[in-house]
Amino acid sequence: MQPLQKRASALQTITEEAMGRLDIPTRQLKLSELEQRLAVPEVWNNPSEAQEFSKQAAALRSVVEPWQTLSAQVTDMLELMAMGDDSMNKEFELQLDALEAEVAERKRDLLYSGRYDDHDAIVRITAGVGGTDAQDWAEMLERMYLRWAEKAGMSTIQTERSAGEEAGIKTSVLEISGVFAYGKLKSEHGVHRLVRLSPFNSDNLRQTSFALVEVLPRIDAPDEVTIEDKDLKIDVYRAGGHGGQSVNTTDSAVRITHLPTNTVVAIQNERSQLQNKETAMRILRSKLAQLQMEQHAESLSDLKAGESANWGSQIRNYVLHPYTLVKDTRTKYEDKDAKSVLDGKLDGFMVSFLESSPSTDVQ
Repeated sequence: MQPLQKRASALQTITEEAMGRLDIPTRQLKLSELEQRLAVPEVWNNPSEAQEFSKQAAALRSVVEPWQTLSAQVTDMLELMAMGDDSMNKEFELQLDALEAEVAERKRDLLYSGRYDDHDAIVRITAGVGGTDAQDWAEMLERMYLRWAEKAGMSTIQTERSAGEEAGIKTSVLEISGVFAYGKLKSEHGVHRLVRLSPFNSDNLRQTSFALVEVLPRIDAPDEVTIEDKDLKIDVYRAGGHGGQSVNTTDSAVRITHLPTNTVVAIQNERSQLQNKETAMRILRSKLAQLQMEQHAESLSDLKAGESANWGSQIRNYVLHPYTLVKDTRTKYEDKDAKSVLDGKLDGFMVSFLESSPSTDVQ
């Protein structure tokens, strides 16, 4: 019995330390407050606010409850062991094996300790130079992240999309919602390089294409990133569609510039100017939060002009010819099954990135 008790005690220590690092008591308190709000019928008079509360509660619950259950199970096992019934040793051993395996899996939660890791994510994909090949590559990346989100049980909303003239996309903005969405996706922040035989070249020559992926924490609450009105320049204009046709006949498109950092966000996806402005402000807050992390700035007033991602920060190579290999330039993690990676198999790259820099927010 003693070796089993020693294993259970060690498991209890690991569980308690993990719960402390994840600040489970604070998360539980916040969850209780949200549940109290949702229990009041009047909260549903504002459906969007109620849905936001529900989403926050679900995200907290997915982290808090598994750890609380593990802690209770280990405590109960130690109490039963203290009774000294050796006839249950085999059962205790099986339960310990299962609990140790679950704790090892759950310890991945500790990788998501960054300031915004528990937020949803905004993913902006921009085609680089290279015409149709680059635009096709940008669309391949868009599909890759959509497939990853689907497999990870996350929801996605297309906020903005600009199609290429012949194929592919010029830009795409996705909002991805789920547990630790930003914490997982922040590993994708940077330039992605593709090497393949061009399907758009009559000579079928080898082509290198680039696309920029910006990953931002979605900042919904204005008080998380406070922006002074005097620092904003807001322009409205008529939205234009593919080929130059008019999307609508009103000035619904919105461009917001954060003057101190020269950060610009333009949105024309919605029919309503108000909706476009709200979306643009949400993305601007997210960009500034990302910039603040990258520059290690204590406040927005300390920020310098710059971009959230730039074309010099190449992070990953995707080679489809003459061999197949996807390799991360930062962690050296690689996968020879390029087709599966482009089909959303990204968890290995994400975990490798987090394990190589577990305490940093900066890509």
